[in-house]
Amino acid sequence: MHSYALSAGLALALALTATADDWPQWLGPKRDGVWRETGVVETLPAGGPKALWRVPVGVGYSGPAVAQGKVFVTDLVPAAGAKLPDSGFAKNVRVPANERVLCLDEKTGKELWKHEYPVEYTISYAAGPRCTPAVDGDLVYSLGAMGHLVCLDVATGKPVWSKNFIQDYDAALPVWGFAAHPLVDGDNLICLVGGTEGRLVVAFDKKTGKQLWAAESCAGDFGYCPPVIYEFGGKRQLIVWHTKAVLGLEPDTGKRIWRADFEAKYALTAPMPRKVGDDQLFVTSFYNGSMLLKVTADNATVVWKSKARGEMPTQTTDLSSIMPTPVVDGDHTYGVCSYGQLRCIKTATGERVWETMKATRGALTPAKVAADDEPATTERWSNAFLVKHEDRYFLFNEQGDLIVAKLSPKGYEELSRAHLIDPTNVMAGNGRKVVWMHPAFADKCVFVRNDKELACFSLAK
Repeated sequence: MHSYALSAGLALALALTATADDWPQWLGPKRDGVWRETGVVETLPAGGPKALWRVPVGVGYSGPAVAQGKVFVTDLVPAAGAKLPDSGFAKNVRVPANERVLCLDEKTGKELWKHEYPVEYTISYAAGPRCTPAVDGDLVYSLGAMGHLVCLDVATGKPVWSKNFIQDYDAALPVWGFAAHPLVDGDNLICLVGGTEGRLVVAFDKKTGKQLWAAESCAGDFGYCPPVIYEFGGKRQLIVWHTKAVLGLEPDTGKRIWRADFEAKYALTAPMPRKVGDDQLFVTSFYNGSMLLKVTADNATVVWKSKARGEMPTQTTDLSSIMPTPVVDGDHTYGVCSYGQLRCIKTATGERVWETMKATRGALTPAKVAADDEPATTERWSNAFLVKHEDRYFLFNEQGDLIVAKLSPKGYEELSRAHLIDPTNVMAGNGRKVVWMHPAFADKCVFVRNDKELACFSLAK
């Protein structure tokens, strides 16, 4: 009896420690790009992970959210006869379409509900919404590329409340559309709205949509950076990076705590700032390179700022990211630079330790890239999105490859890779096709999409 009880208790303990995680928002449960589930493969199986399902979707750059046994993703379906532009830099774009929020069954991919509304895209790279939905309890929030913010019932998809940033807040339309992923904080839903007259950042009551506070201003294109909350000096601070400066605000009121000037050329502020240790903040941009701030409870000062002279690999010095949010791991930061170079830098100084093109431009085979198999060429805007898991990383690159690798100051060690989904977006230029989206990692699976399908693959050990 004692042996049976011990075995049963051990089994229960193991079951409790192996509980699955959701991925309810941008960069996961803690908005930090760390996957904390156990029971996940250490390397990918031969032939790649098993596809559990694939379902058709429209075009979009937005990654999925996974919560409560459901998958939420947004897409765009052009109207009959409407055609997407051939280039991301096409002039006078007008694409009549429907923007949609889809809710699927996590186990089967079956559509449970959809919410759609008419839009006309007039933005550059007019290939769908950018923001990952944010799921909070019985509500899900979605921000479209033209500034439509909707709050929907998780169970039914019925609208609870909505806002139109351009109509309601006189917001300027960013060149590449609204892309700053909304942030749920307590009773607040915090968004980068871009409105005039001190309404750059707005906190809404998450249940009713009532404006609770509005703060700051930024003329013209205000940028694309997701808001995030970190604690510095014992004080919770809302970090907002617009095209002119990085800001620390009080999350409950929007009152400014500090400002550090960091003007981003062409408004390229997509990578989210990362906290370093207890009292530092790291930001990076395509043209400007990086900056490290020391942050206290009431101030921020520059530790170092990039000496980058431009976007070319020979002009960058530290890290010049255009889209992927870097990962700070101990004393080092890993991220993808301007032309696809996965770089390791010393966070304290910005000094480059190593770089490689294997993660973004490496061949599909062999599964383990040999040490001397370094791709010879760089590619402008080439990308891979990084998620840390235990002592290794999952990287999803623009070719649709999932990579398992170890990143350390000693270098890049690729353990395995598999091709999950084909790149379909042709707006990057040079005729190359890309898939620019951040995957979701939940319930021992990875969820990826392109402009044709959303797919779920098992990563269970």
